[in-house]
Amino acid sequence: MGNKIKKIAVMTSGGDSPGMNSAIRSVVRTCAYYRTECVGIYRGYQGMIEGDFITMTARSVNNIIHKGGTILKSARSKEFMTPEGRKKAYEHLKEHKIDGLVVIGGDGSFTGGVVFNNEYNFPVIGIPGTIDNDIYGTSHTLGYDTALNTAMEAIDKIRDTASSHNRLFFVEVMGRDAGFIALNAGVGAGAEEILIPEEDLGLERMLESLKKSKRSGKSSSIVVVAEGDKSGKNVYQLAEYVEENMPEYDVRVSVLGHMQRGGSPTCFDRVLASRMGVKAVELLIDGKSNLMVGLQNDKITTTDLDNAIKGQCDIDMELLRVSDIMTT
Repeated sequence: MGNKIKKIAVMTSGGDSPGMNSAIRSVVRTCAYYRTECVGIYRGYQGMIEGDFITMTARSVNNIIHKGGTILKSARSKEFMTPEGRKKAYEHLKEHKIDGLVVIGGDGSFTGGVVFNNEYNFPVIGIPGTIDNDIYGTSHTLGYDTALNTAMEAIDKIRDTASSHNRLFFVEVMGRDAGFIALNAGVGAGAEEILIPEEDLGLERMLESLKKSKRSGKSSSIVVVAEGDKSGKNVYQLAEYVEENMPEYDVRVSVLGHMQRGGSPTCFDRVLASRMGVKAVELLIDGKSNLMVGLQNDKITTTDLDNAIKGQCDIDMELLRVSDIMTT
């Protein structure tokens, strides 16, 4: 491996997701393994602009692999969107003799990294961290598996109440533009209907499905709704619509919200974060830049950051088919 890269910075940006701490730990320890200095940047690009840096050693990341959130904090930075802001950030990196950057975040963070790389030819590698799983070039983003399990466990608990009281529950899960959590958690928890942004199933079809469930003897039902469902109605309006058309149902709404973004990462997310962190540091040491590390067919792969941002993430049509059969 080359030795041009002597100091690497790591930061978390955008929203937090479980597994980010595991990834920070992996980056820091891989740097230590290759005798490369490592610096943590607090609060993402905003911290880079303000020079909020901390030297990190292998011991700095003890006991964080199991923690949700991010020890380096996260923030949105409007200032980094301006050339002046990026200039300040670059000057701080140079002042601290930093040669490469690992950005753990989503497409907004990667967009910032690409622009920064284009302007200053500064080596950037991305690690995808978002619970929505909506980044091209990886089958799993960090935090997605944990959020999925959190959602599924919550739906299981709601079902206990639904069946005890013969109720219909609408459960809203996160995923503004992507239905990955809703579809997988819905299938995993045995939901009667799943509404996702990628597919407009229509309100009539949902009513028909619920009526069919009722006729077949089901006294309670769970409908999982992604935040960005295509019906154009929010979860409360959906519940109202069903109450008007099926007064025999006692309808309730449960919005899972930010609990899906927190909590201890699953084993899958911890292992994935560890693998991605190693690869990110090795790419920088090898003189590579403008790439995102990802997981494809259980192998760690790389994708151009540009493609990761612009590429289209497709929902698994086979799983949609399975979902249809399961709700029979």
